[in-house]
Amino acid sequence: MKRREFIAGAAMLLVSPRRSWAQGTPRRIGFLGAWADEPARDRVHAAWLSGLREKGWIEGKNLLVEYRYAPDRLPDLAVELLALTPELIIASGPQPALALKAATTTIPIVFVAVADPVGAGLVRSLSRPGGNFTGLTTVVPGDFFGKQIEILRELVPSASKIALFVNPENQMQRLALADELPRTAGKLGIALPTVEATKPEELKVAFASAADQHADAIVVLGDYLTVFQGPRVVALAAEYHLPAIYFFRQFAPGGLVVYGPDLPDLFRRAGTYVDKILKGATPSDLPVEQPTKFELVINMKTAKALGLTVPPSLLVRADEVIE
Repeated sequence: MKRREFIAGAAMLLVSPRRSWAQGTPRRIGFLGAWADEPARDRVHAAWLSGLREKGWIEGKNLLVEYRYAPDRLPDLAVELLALTPELIIASGPQPALALKAATTTIPIVFVAVADPVGAGLVRSLSRPGGNFTGLTTVVPGDFFGKQIEILRELVPSASKIALFVNPENQMQRLALADELPRTAGKLGIALPTVEATKPEELKVAFASAADQHADAIVVLGDYLTVFQGPRVVALAAEYHLPAIYFFRQFAPGGLVVYGPDLPDLFRRAGTYVDKILKGATPSDLPVEQPTKFELVINMKTAKALGLTVPPSLLVRADEVIE
């Protein structure tokens, strides 16, 4: 190659879009969530950024993230994010994912913390998503809710009636109520009456209903309502003297027991999907992954207040025991 041709070719590389990106032009993605904690104290947000860094993506340097949060404006925020033409959008939870499903069939969407993406119509199957969605689930189908109820039975051996606190507007919970939970009730020989709330002002009515039905304990299924109203939900369980098991670790400081997926780990793993899609992969070719880490946290102070004795067999399995 002649010297002049070599110099000209090198100059073309320096000004090409690919070279420009390598020198620092950031990629743009979106993030849609129903709720957010303060970033400085949010373990999930820290894990999300850590997962990106593991793949070489640094927010504010080679990656721009457009965040939108609001439980009551998700469809509008989905459209707002799409107007920014991001290369992909993270959907944090089922409600954001469903809002994005209604808004686009082309932009890659990576959902995180969706219990049943097949039942919700987000993907055709876990192994072959088939569309513009892929991501990470919060449960392993078949026995997750059964394990929660079994844990409550270890804490309250005499329990024959365990209430299920549900939000009827939550599609994921409707799917569980239609399939897995009835099978669990039959298998364990217990009654699982449901109590419902869709608004904060309905929370007390729901717990009062559980008490009126003489429930021995209560399962608080994961939902944006209970997340937003976490301290009040824990306080109501104490007020009505109901041993409760929760889905998310944020309930651990006052709640009796938490058994659920390690959310920070799920959001850290989402960085792999971001990396693959930004490098050219399509969601339809990326299988949906399930949680591999679960957290069991027991609050001994709350157990004592409820007059419960925590069996050693449960204590040795706990990831954390709060004294």
